Amino acid sequence: MPGLYTLLNYRRQWLRHDLAAGLVLTTVLIPIGIGYSVAAGLPGIYGLYATIIPLLVYAIFGPSRLMVIGPDSALAGIIFAIIVPMAAGNPERLITLASTLAIFSGLIIILVSLLKLGFITELISKPIRYGYMNGIALTVLVGQTPALIGISTDASDIFAKLQAIWLSLLKTETNKLSLLIGLASLILLLIIKRFRRFPGPLVVLTLATIVVAYFELDRHGVTILGNLPGGLPSFTIPVISYDDLIPLLLGAGAIALLSSSQTSILSRTYAAKYNRYINPNKEFFGLGIANLFTGFFQGFPISSSASRTPVSEAAGSKTQLACITGAIIVGSLLLWAPDLLYFLPAPTLAAVVITSIISIFEFKDLKRIYRIQPWEFWLSMVCFAGVAVFGVLPGIGIAVAIAILEYLWNGWRPHYAILGRVDHLKGYHDISRHPTARLIPGLVLFRWDAPLFFANAELFHHCVLDTIAKSLHPVQRVVITSEPVTSVDVTSADMLIELDEQLKAAGIELCFAEMKDPVRDKLRKFGLSARFGNERFFPTIGQAVNGYLNAYIVEWIDWEDKV
Repeated sequence: MPGLYTLLNYRRQWLRHDLAAGLVLTTVLIPIGIGYSVAAGLPGIYGLYATIIPLLVYAIFGPSRLMVIGPDSALAGIIFAIIVPMAAGNPERLITLASTLAIFSGLIIILVSLLKLGFITELISKPIRYGYMNGIALTVLVGQTPALIGISTDASDIFAKLQAIWLSLLKTETNKLSLLIGLASLILLLIIKRFRRFPGPLVVLTLATIVVAYFELDRHGVTILGNLPGGLPSFTIPVISYDDLIPLLLGAGAIALLSSSQTSILSRTYAAKYNRYINPNKEFFGLGIANLFTGFFQGFPISSSASRTPVSEAAGSKTQLACITGAIIVGSLLLWAPDLLYFLPAPTLAAVVITSIISIFEFKDLKRIYRIQPWEFWLSMVCFAGVAVFGVLPGIGIAVAIAILEYLWNGWRPHYAILGRVDHLKGYHDISRHPTARLIPGLVLFRWDAPLFFANAELFHHCVLDTIAKSLHPVQRVVITSEPVTSVDVTSADMLIELDEQLKAAGIELCFAEMKDPVRDKLRKFGLSARFGNERFFPTIGQAVNGYLNAYIVEWIDWEDKV
């Protein structure tokens, strides 16, 4: 419980900064909490529940002093895609499914932290992350547009929603007052967004609420938030059917991966900024516990916030007391003044969500990736299309599958090189990069730039034999320059035995240079010590070359030996 340690070592001079930061933080907690709840397909009150609980829980269990935890725009689209079809219009079931999703995702994240598997969030490459985040952002953007312009649609997929929006605009079926309020709110929010310390969402929502209440625009078709149930969230154990289990577990897995990745990145960023170290597994434990408690108190899955954390930091936050202050103020609002939000207009809430989601889109870095590595750009586009076409959950499944395939492909078909000697250049170098490099007659220096494992063992075997077949001189010894080889498995070890037998039958020796000790230890473990004795291993490529020249009569004069 890092929060207790901070409390025991709390400094009095931090108090005024934390209280002031908590007040400022509240100005964004309320509108964003309600907005993301609506974007997730839930009543706005549950966004406030999902704001209060995680702030309090993370303050105790979270290791970061600055991180703000709560509803997230990226998760809203996933939650909506999972629970709305499953609920089939039943509002009580909708809340049960959302709470269960938070509990499951919390348990998964806790399990990841206890097993010290925090590194798995690093397995998704930046282009793939950009792809699915852009897809999620587009899904949420299109999903919020009907509320922004004052129309309703039952369309489920993104293309049907776009068609419904277009037809409504053509037929002028939009509510003109809702359209005016929504567009005005969006423009104001975009203008104010440039001023980081200014509470733009709160100001715009307050203005819009006053206008709607004063002119009674709800009587003219403008949708409002309406009555909020007073009081704090209660402890509830959600009950689901067996048929709901698998879809919710799969969805929770996707949410856990996404929220953990975001939290890991944000946590490392602020830790580096303030020269602190934060254990990623402890960070995940804090996030997991926050999700778990939120699920049991009528909330939905939450994550770290890249928009609210900077607000808290800019306001002078020193510890998690700023977040606790924000949670207490929001809870006080629910206890004593829930009717303040009665006339809050839905178009303005949609504008708040859209403004936040716009910041998720990534275009600039994708241009850079396209310039330096086009195939990774198109990989990102495939992930983006997967989310946009098939939906958020299947799209994330596609992104994860592509990430795994990308990792396997890099090891499955790695680069390899034949090394030669370049005059007046130290060491041995890839002859494809140095056409003037000289090869030592009868010796093949073969470099393999990847671990040796089951997926590339056969290719390694083929490449070594192919190199021998293409040699201009009869080959007497092959030296595997093994410095890039970080691991071997049983399949590749058996392949080395087979290769050694083939080469021995052809009168060719198989040796190794610069092999790492852990890799050599594995070869011993696999029972290859008797076959590959110490005389077959050389500490450096230079010693391997000298050993060959001493063992065979070869016409070779190195450039360093020339007078």
